[in-house]
Amino acid sequence: MRIGIVASRFNEEISAPLLERARAAARELGVEATVITVPGALEIPLALQWMAQSGRFNALAAVGAVVRGETYHFEVVANESARGVMDVALEFGLPIANGILTVRDETQAMARLDKGAEAVRVAVEMATLKERMREER
Repeated sequence: MRIGIVASRFNEEISAPLLERARAAARELGVEATVITVPGALEIPLALQWMAQSGRFNALAAVGAVVRGETYHFEVVANESARGVMDVALEFGLPIANGILTVRDETQAMARLDKGAEAVRVAVEMATLKERMREER
C-alpha cells in the first residue's frame, strides 16, 4: 500500500512533530509513504489533487496546524483547507484523512500532536475498506 502525506510547513513547531508522528505511523503499519511539504494549509488541497491525479496512491493524508490569531483569517484558512481536502477526496474517490489541526493556541495544538499519526491510520483503514469493497463485487 502506498500513502501520500501532504504537510504544511507553517507553524513549524507544531507541524514538524505532526509530520514525524505521521511518518512513524506509516512505518509501524508497514506502509510506503511519500511526503510533500507545502507553505501552508491553503496549499494542501492542491498538492493532494496533484497526488490524486498521479494515480500512484491508495490513500492520502493532510497534516498541518492553523492556530487562531486576532483576525478573521483563521476561519478562512480553517474552513477552506478542510473544504478543499474533502473536495479532492470526493472528486477522486480516494480516501484522504484530514489531520490539519484548527486550534485556539499552541497549548491545544501540542496536546493533539497524535492527530498526524491518526490521519495516517484513518487513511490506511479507509483504503483497506475500499479495496475490500472492490473485491466483494
